[in-house]
Amino acid sequence: MGDYKLELKNISKSFPGVKALDHVQLSLRPGTVHALMGENGAGKSTLMKCLFGIYKMDEGEVYLDGQKIEINNPDEAMAHGIAMVHQELQPVPARSVAENLYLGRFPTRNFGPLKMIDHKKMYAETERWLKEVKMDFDPKAQLGSLSIGQMQSVEIAKAVSQQAKVVIFDEPTSSLSDNEVEALFRIMNDLRDKGVAMVYISHKMDEIKRIADDITIMRDGTYVGTWSAAEMSTDQIIAKMVGRELTNVYPPRGNEPGEVVMEVKDLCSIHEKSFQHVSFTLRKGEILGFGGLVGAQRTELMEGLFGIRGVASGEVYVRGQKVKIKHPIDAMNAGIGLITEDRRGNGIFGCLSIKDNVGVSVYNKYLQGGFILDHKKINQVVDESIQKLRIKTPSMKEHISNLSGGNQQKVIVSRWLANDPDVLIMDEPTRGIDVGAKHEIYEIMNELARQGKAIIMISSEMSELLGMSDRVYVMCNGKMTGEIKEAEEMTQAGVMAYATQF
Repeated sequence: MGDYKLELKNISKSFPGVKALDHVQLSLRPGTVHALMGENGAGKSTLMKCLFGIYKMDEGEVYLDGQKIEINNPDEAMAHGIAMVHQELQPVPARSVAENLYLGRFPTRNFGPLKMIDHKKMYAETERWLKEVKMDFDPKAQLGSLSIGQMQSVEIAKAVSQQAKVVIFDEPTSSLSDNEVEALFRIMNDLRDKGVAMVYISHKMDEIKRIADDITIMRDGTYVGTWSAAEMSTDQIIAKMVGRELTNVYPPRGNEPGEVVMEVKDLCSIHEKSFQHVSFTLRKGEILGFGGLVGAQRTELMEGLFGIRGVASGEVYVRGQKVKIKHPIDAMNAGIGLITEDRRGNGIFGCLSIKDNVGVSVYNKYLQGGFILDHKKINQVVDESIQKLRIKTPSMKEHISNLSGGNQQKVIVSRWLANDPDVLIMDEPTRGIDVGAKHEIYEIMNELARQGKAIIMISSEMSELLGMSDRVYVMCNGKMTGEIKEAEEMTQAGVMAYATQF
């Protein structure tokens, strides 16, 4: 046991109707990055939440430096030198960077008989820890003024400031730009040099191959095995994660794009620095990709189309009819649906059931006497969605927050399909979900396109953009810089040439 910094043995955890962990083990070596991999719902985050004291494990033991320890809550985990950078950030946006960094452990000084927060020390210390992770934010700046990626950096600085022996990174790069990922890896390499043991949960194979020393794979709440990262190929990792070979990451398509179903002409945002003079067409039964680098304004364009953002000028035609979209309800009435990029932030209703998350789009259709919900019909719609999209859940009454990321995404797709749109905008449809669930989302997209639905897909994953799209539009700094429709031009170089056309 002396060779390991941390050992988890026979960890089990059940939730109502679901055995989330079944005698799982994990052993971390000091000064290494240990990748924890598996499909959504494999139990990775649950295992880490048990280690960090967010969940109480039903059975199992934790050893730190060879000594058995008890962890009943996050405070006890931090006292043992275990820190966690969470997948779902829990910032307090209205408070300063320093206050977020020292939340729950403010430095104090005596002021007569009273203890006061030592703001001077807090700001000085925050500046020091931010410098340690090579971030130069103002400690007094309001956290809400930072980007999601920068907030993630503050979380990482917080873990480093705790001088932890073990740091858990749960999907840390899902909201980061390439430069921010490089900064994260630089911090992780510094921690590795200091002998810190790290757990790294990610679905991004290229990152795993770059940063990980060891890989542990889980499947359906069970331990599959641990291997040296250098000895595992990407195909081997995927096969062990899904329990089968995935011969085609992108399933074969049988869709035939038809007539133009939507036309956008010279659309301009009310903000000068957002999308300007954008025009494009979308055809029935087509998957239309939108590519570009961070800041290209693709999401903003789609939010403008859906009535979430202000549009200064331009025209939108759906099925040949000019439509005015000032509000999302106008977009929905025009047959447009939008699956947002931030699934947890503005996609799901986390405190509600699957039934409510799917049914909310059809409540106005199923009213008895004009004001009483027809639950029988709503249950039928939700049940059909669960069957059709193979959503893994004990029942429709299950809270959506208890589902894996891939299953949450399927629930959101179901919500829009229940509304039967002609145009479905999917912003980063597979962000933060594993290869098996991605494959299922791709199959759903292909099936919708075969049925004649028109799909707009924004993707920052180049292989996904090229592998799933019939055509690709590329944006840069709010402008449409190119259209790729010929197969021979559908290359990474072709997209990047347009994406960097300042």
